[in-house]
Amino acid sequence: MNKEDSLKAVGIVCRALDAKKAIDIKVIDISEISTLADYFVIASGSNDSQTDAMVENVDFEMSKAGYEAKNIEGFRRGGWTLLDYQDIVVHVFDTENRDFYNIERIWKDGTAVDWTTLA
Repeated sequence: MNKEDSLKAVGIVCRALDAKKAIDIKVIDISEISTLADYFVIASGSNDSQTDAMVENVDFEMSKAGYEAKNIEGFRRGGWTLLDYQDIVVHVFDTENRDFYNIERIWKDGTAVDWTTLA
Protein backbone atom coordinates (compact mmCIF):
# COMPACT_ATOMS: atom_id res chain seq x y z
CA MET A 1 0.00 0.00 0.00
CA ASN A 2 1.16 3.51 -0.64
CA LYS A 3 0.85 6.18 2.05
CA GLU A 4 -2.45 7.53 0.71
CA ASP A 5 -4.02 4.03 0.58
CA SER A 6 -2.71 3.27 4.06
CA LEU A 7 -4.30 6.43 5.48
CA LYS A 8 -7.58 5.58 3.74
CA ALA A 9 -7.49 2.12 5.33
CA VAL A 10 -6.64 3.63 8.74
CA GLY A 11 -9.76 5.78 8.39
CA ILE A 12 -11.86 2.68 7.66
CA VAL A 13 -10.43 0.92 10.71
CA CYS A 14 -11.06 3.88 13.01
CA ARG A 15 -14.63 4.43 11.81
CA ALA A 16 -15.32 0.69 12.28
CA LEU A 17 -13.98 0.88 15.83
CA ASP A 18 -15.89 4.07 16.56
CA ALA A 19 -19.13 2.48 15.30
CA LYS A 20 -18.77 -0.09 18.10
CA LYS A 21 -18.09 2.60 20.72
CA ALA A 22 -14.36 1.96 21.06
CA ILE A 23 -12.65 3.78 23.89
CA ASP A 24 -9.78 6.18 23.16
CA ILE A 25 -8.87 5.37 19.55
CA LYS A 26 -5.25 6.31 18.85
CA VAL A 27 -3.29 6.19 15.61
CA ILE A 28 0.50 6.25 15.61
CA ASP A 29 2.57 6.66 12.45
CA ILE A 30 5.59 4.42 13.02
CA SER A 31 6.83 4.44 9.41
CA GLU A 32 9.94 6.49 10.26
CA ILE A 33 10.99 4.37 13.24
CA SER A 34 10.07 0.78 12.34
CA THR A 35 9.78 -1.65 9.47
CA LEU A 36 6.94 -3.56 11.20
CA ALA A 37 4.21 -1.40 9.73
CA ASP A 38 3.39 2.18 8.83
CA TYR A 39 0.59 2.65 11.36
CA PHE A 40 -0.56 1.26 14.66
CA VAL A 41 -4.21 1.75 15.56
CA ILE A 42 -4.95 1.23 19.24
CA ALA A 43 -8.35 1.09 20.90
CA SER A 44 -10.01 -0.51 23.87
CA GLY A 45 -13.39 -1.81 24.93
CA SER A 46 -14.96 -2.23 28.32
CA ASN A 47 -15.68 -5.98 28.07
CA ASP A 48 -15.06 -9.08 25.92
CA SER A 49 -18.34 -8.74 24.02
CA GLN A 50 -17.50 -5.19 23.01
CA THR A 51 -13.92 -5.98 21.98
CA ASP A 52 -15.14 -8.98 19.94
CA ALA A 53 -17.69 -6.75 18.20
CA MET A 54 -14.96 -4.18 17.49
CA VAL A 55 -12.68 -6.82 15.95
CA GLU A 56 -15.49 -8.31 13.87
CA ASN A 57 -16.52 -4.89 12.58
CA VAL A 58 -12.97 -3.89 11.63
CA ASP A 59 -12.49 -7.17 9.77
CA PHE A 60 -15.88 -6.81 8.03
CA GLU A 61 -15.36 -3.19 6.96
CA MET A 62 -11.79 -3.78 5.80
CA SER A 63 -12.85 -6.87 3.81
CA LYS A 64 -15.68 -4.87 2.25
CA ALA A 65 -13.13 -2.25 1.18
CA GLY A 66 -10.85 -4.91 -0.32
CA TYR A 67 -8.30 -5.22 2.49
CA GLU A 68 -7.78 -8.70 3.92
CA ALA A 69 -6.08 -9.35 7.24
CA LYS A 70 -2.79 -11.17 6.91
CA ASN A 71 -3.29 -12.50 10.42
CA ILE A 72 -5.58 -12.10 13.44
CA GLU A 73 -4.22 -13.13 16.84
CA GLY A 74 -5.98 -13.42 20.19
CA PHE A 75 -9.57 -13.17 18.94
CA ARG A 76 -12.20 -14.41 21.42
CA ARG A 77 -9.58 -14.92 24.10
CA GLY A 78 -10.15 -11.47 25.53
CA GLY A 79 -7.53 -9.05 26.65
CA TRP A 80 -5.70 -8.19 23.44
CA THR A 81 -6.48 -8.91 19.80
CA LEU A 82 -4.08 -7.96 17.03
CA LEU A 83 -5.21 -7.58 13.40
CA ASP A 84 -2.35 -7.42 10.90
CA TYR A 85 -3.08 -5.67 7.61
CA GLN A 86 0.63 -5.53 6.74
CA ASP A 87 1.05 -1.73 6.68
CA ILE A 88 -1.50 -1.27 9.46
CA VAL A 89 -1.56 -3.18 12.73
CA VAL A 90 -4.69 -2.85 14.84
CA HIS A 91 -4.51 -3.48 18.59
CA VAL A 92 -7.84 -4.01 20.36
CA PHE A 93 -7.53 -4.24 24.13
CA ASP A 94 -9.75 -4.50 27.14
CA THR A 95 -9.05 -1.53 29.41
CA GLU A 96 -6.97 -3.51 31.93
CA ASN A 97 -4.59 -4.94 29.31
CA ARG A 98 -4.29 -1.62 27.49
CA ASP A 99 -3.11 0.00 30.71
CA PHE A 100 -0.74 -2.90 31.42
CA TYR A 101 0.91 -3.10 27.96
CA ASN A 102 0.83 0.67 27.35
CA ILE A 103 1.63 0.43 23.62
CA GLU A 104 1.39 4.21 23.31
CA ARG A 105 4.35 4.64 25.67
CA ILE A 106 6.43 2.00 23.91
CA TRP A 107 5.90 3.70 20.53
CA LYS A 108 6.05 7.30 21.83
CA ASP A 109 8.68 8.16 19.18
CA GLY A 110 6.04 7.67 16.50
CA THR A 111 3.84 10.51 15.28
CA ALA A 112 0.26 10.81 16.52
CA VAL A 113 -2.34 11.01 13.74
CA ASP A 114 -5.77 12.60 14.25
CA TRP A 115 -7.98 9.89 12.76
CA THR A 116 -11.04 12.18 12.76
CA THR A 117 -9.48 14.14 9.90
CA LEU A 118 -9.08 11.09 7.65
CA ALA A 119 -11.47 10.67 4.71
